[in-house]
Amino acid sequence: MAKVDSRCNSLTLAELGIVSATDPSLHIRGLSLASSSVRGGHLFAALPGTLTHGARFSEQAVEKGAVAILTDAEGGNIARSQLGGARCQIIVDQDPRIRLGEIAARFYSPPPPIAVAVTGTNGKTTVASMCRQLWQGLGYKAADCGTMGISGDYAAPPGLTTPDQITLHRTLACMAASGVECVALEASSHGLLQGRLAGIEFGAAAFTNLSHDHLDYHPDEASYFSAKSLLFRNHLRRSGTAVLCTDSRHGREMLRIARSLGIHTLTVGRVDADVRISRQRQSGQLQEVHFDWLGRHWRETLQLVGTHQAMNALTAAALVASASGESERTIEMLPKLATAAGRLQLVSRRDNGACIYVDYAHSPDALRAVLDGIRPHVHGRVIVVFGAGGNRDQLKRPEMGRMAARHADLAIVTDDNPRHEEASDIRRQILEGCPDAVEIGDRAEAILHAVGELGPGDTLVVAGKGHETGQIVGDSVLPFDDAEVASMAARLMDGKQT
Repeated sequence: MAKVDSRCNSLTLAELGIVSATDPSLHIRGLSLASSSVRGGHLFAALPGTLTHGARFSEQAVEKGAVAILTDAEGGNIARSQLGGARCQIIVDQDPRIRLGEIAARFYSPPPPIAVAVTGTNGKTTVASMCRQLWQGLGYKAADCGTMGISGDYAAPPGLTTPDQITLHRTLACMAASGVECVALEASSHGLLQGRLAGIEFGAAAFTNLSHDHLDYHPDEASYFSAKSLLFRNHLRRSGTAVLCTDSRHGREMLRIARSLGIHTLTVGRVDADVRISRQRQSGQLQEVHFDWLGRHWRETLQLVGTHQAMNALTAAALVASASGESERTIEMLPKLATAAGRLQLVSRRDNGACIYVDYAHSPDALRAVLDGIRPHVHGRVIVVFGAGGNRDQLKRPEMGRMAARHADLAIVTDDNPRHEEASDIRRQILEGCPDAVEIGDRAEAILHAVGELGPGDTLVVAGKGHETGQIVGDSVLPFDDAEVASMAARLMDGKQT
């Protein structure tokens, strides 16, 4: 893994863009968001938090060697009251999160030369993964960064979907140092609102969709959408391209915003779009997709299950083509795409031909899209096992139940990640939307029951956790892998040794 800190050595405050500092010639040898990670010569970013202000740790940061503190007006007062006459420059900024990103971009550089981002409620991970696959097929060294960590020609374990400013810029510089030329980032609404992408300008950015999710964090849908729009308002080069899925009203509104900013747009959809899907035909694990790309007709066979996956694939292709200028070669790579781990991933097949998939769908619209998307591939029944996370948006729970009741032949409600909520209360709220569903709290037992229900031609989707390998109960993360449990259940039901 490439190192970056040793290449940076140190930069002055002036070189980091802080020319109004008391001593702009002061050298900074590192950046820290937590006082515990401060080392000699570091700049400590004391940001306001949900529970407390980071400036309350100013004294500890200085004791560990911080020579400068970046904060807001409130934090400046706190830091000065703690430090008195201690030798440490306090830099007050009206938006320290944004300034931190700009500082980190200068301190850790350069990033990979080609960078794109994707935002939306659903599809971010799949689109980012497909961008990376397309680039690699074109001969570039590439990576994708998001919910599942970093994959491709540079790898790192999962963390936040959009990492903090310091981690993100340090990682981008490490990627570039290891030879990565292209990177696709997932841009979460939380990350955008908290300025975690500050300091990055993308050559192309995509919006997939927006549906009911994260309303435990955002006060309403309008605020959620506004956070998503920040990707185009603040982080897309004016010479770049906005790739927008415009079949929904949110996509059309994002198109209006992009055009008002003078940004070049490339729309993707099934109606009146630059890249328009005209027909799809499913057969087993394949689908033939007919589409028009800026007036030219194409027909490609995708090795992807789920009608919605065609939209993901074309969105990724539009991003890659916009950023690298290679439309025709990019389109020709589409048949080689694979789905991202835990996204309608086939994990087992029973002896009677029934298929078992796992998927990350944990919002009403995502669940609907997965169940509807897989239906044309299924000759028998569609069975779904799902739940909902604890300490998260409660309003979506009955709606998820309604989606399962409408779009599956058999729904089994189980536990997801209950966290600190009573699991039975979560299931009860889901069951308000699907009162005829089977309720089995234990997730392993629910999956075993569902696998036992599979007849010839049936398909099971275990939804909600996808690639995750743990179940969060209280403060504990218990080992649990949907794919592994479902595969073992299939072998058990078919009388095979496990």
